[in-house]
Amino acid sequence: MGTDDKFDAKADELKGKVKEGVGEATDDKGLEAEGRTDQAKGHLKESVEKVKDAFKKD
Repeated sequence: MGTDDKFDAKADELKGKVKEGVGEATDDKGLEAEGRTDQAKGHLKESVEKVKDAFKKD
């Protein structure tokens, strides 16, 4: 997994956690959902990079 890609994935996850937390604190359901979406996007990016790495090893 490239360093930039790994950073990108973790940044999305962190951004999502912050948005979700702020959404919960302010009772903003839209922001909560956006945060969960950002987290999922980060997890997906990380998974894709792991699959790419697995194929590069062969």
